[in-house]
Amino acid sequence: MGRWRPLLFLSLLTCASLRLSWSDPNDELCLTKLSQSFQDPTRALQNWTKSIFSNPCSGFTSYLPGATCNNGRIYKLSLTNLSLQGSISPYLSNCTNLQTLDLSSNALSGPIPSDLQYLVNLAVLNLSTNHLTGEIPPQLTLCAYLNVIDLHENLLTGQIPQQLGLLVRLSAFDVSNNLLLGPIPVSLGNRSGSLPRFNASSFEGNKDLYGYPLPPMKSKGLSVMAIVGIGLASGFASLVVSFTGVCIWLKISERKMAIEEGNKISQLMPDY
Repeated sequence: MGRWRPLLFLSLLTCASLRLSWSDPNDELCLTKLSQSFQDPTRALQNWTKSIFSNPCSGFTSYLPGATCNNGRIYKLSLTNLSLQGSISPYLSNCTNLQTLDLSSNALSGPIPSDLQYLVNLAVLNLSTNHLTGEIPPQLTLCAYLNVIDLHENLLTGQIPQQLGLLVRLSAFDVSNNLLLGPIPVSLGNRSGSLPRFNASSFEGNKDLYGYPLPPMKSKGLSVMAIVGIGLASGFASLVVSFTGVCIWLKISERKMAIEEGNKISQLMPDY
């Protein structure tokens, strides 16, 4: 039995190494769909090929540029400033071990997929400086480990979801320079206790967004053109009233003079 022990140990070691090199089918689908959703005009992802998707990791080694592996799974995706176009695939949710997703400084459009809620290990979400539209998915609250949400410099609309204030680990939050509207949730704008607080720079640049910590909205004064218009209208109205008054006075004066002339003529006529 003793002579078989080295062979048994070698077999177990080989199996373990093979297990580490096998691709997780979820990661393979995630990477395949993500690659298909991107347009890559500068060929920055030319090494993102189907053959590598089937085996992107070997332990902690990644064969994909922009990807980091941890124990054979995709752990981090950092594809920043690559001029990528297209949309964000909802199949990203299949990379269930993902802890960092950074697609910032590209030209991605379309909505933020609500399916990102299934990335339960996600700690960093940076989709800033793109052309993303639609509303911020409230489902992101289900990513309970989120420390960073950076969505600045996009075209996002609607209100900031109240639920995001429930993310107690959130230490960095930036939605500045979008098209957001409505009140800033108190749970984000005026956090209490030991929760990190966010200043006005996290929210500024949204024309119809209001509330603390943004400064109070200034009352909109009358423009110069409006003042000139009101002045002209008032002057014209006064002129019309004055002209009408003069006309009425002349009419009354003429009628009064006519009556007086008639009385004079009747007095001068003899009686027969």
